[in-house]
Amino acid sequence: MQVTGFKALVCPLDGGPLTHAERAWRCTAGHSFDVARQGYVHLLPVNSKRSRDPGDSKDMVASRQRFLEAGHYRPIAEAVSHSVLSGVADEATLSCLDAGCGEGYYLRQLVEDAAEAPIAPPLALLGVDISKWAVRDAARRLKAATWVVASNAHLPVATASLDRVLCLFGFPAYAEFARILKPGGELLLVEAGPDHLRELREIIYPSLKPPRKDDNAAPEGFSRHSRETLRYRLELSGPEPIADLLTMTPHLHRANAEGRERLAALTSLALSVEVHLTRLARACPVE
Repeated sequence: MQVTGFKALVCPLDGGPLTHAERAWRCTAGHSFDVARQGYVHLLPVNSKRSRDPGDSKDMVASRQRFLEAGHYRPIAEAVSHSVLSGVADEATLSCLDAGCGEGYYLRQLVEDAAEAPIAPPLALLGVDISKWAVRDAARRLKAATWVVASNAHLPVATASLDRVLCLFGFPAYAEFARILKPGGELLLVEAGPDHLRELREIIYPSLKPPRKDDNAAPEGFSRHSRETLRYRLELSGPEPIADLLTMTPHLHRANAEGRERLAALTSLALSVEVHLTRLARACPVE
């Protein structure tokens, strides 16, 4: 099983195709983007930034890295890998983007799971995140993939060039995902269910919001392929993994000081994990 970097990138300034030569990606208009020492390329234009340093901070990235490497979300990673590899031939290269890749955990697990599968295609992998700290860490750990600092709202990816797009606990940009997927390609969404980390939320918030109603309608450009729910119990022992879990989630900034203090006083925490895995197929154009 071979792993290579995804190559069909486009210039974020003019949309022309980029070619990779030496230590840079260049377009025919003369725009050039250097590859950082760690192995990633920055393709987020300055006018697309909403802050000076957008995305997850160094601390958030480090906390998530420790938490995930401890195996707490390994069942989710296994389900993602199974979905990505399901029903594919072993001879054609499968191109896959993790949109909002963080520090690259799920793509690394995909590579491990594909290597152990009886039949697996060659993989061309791309990870994109708006946080340079996350992408820098990802590039250090899986050098074979292509890693890019960019926004899901304007992905520097050629139209109809990908077989799979992953959006895991992120904010799906359906129009962009539909544009970059090949007809018949698939988008895999992983979203928190109503009981996901309920025990954590009960500690840090005065009350919980009612769960959102499920919308079973497929977004424009897609058809619903399948949906499954994964549930399991998670036991955290010691204050460090509990603190890491809070730091890596949006709850860190939403909880008040009293809620964070209550959580910090704990030395163990039993949690519910509940996630929905939805596969959406890119609709084929009408002939």
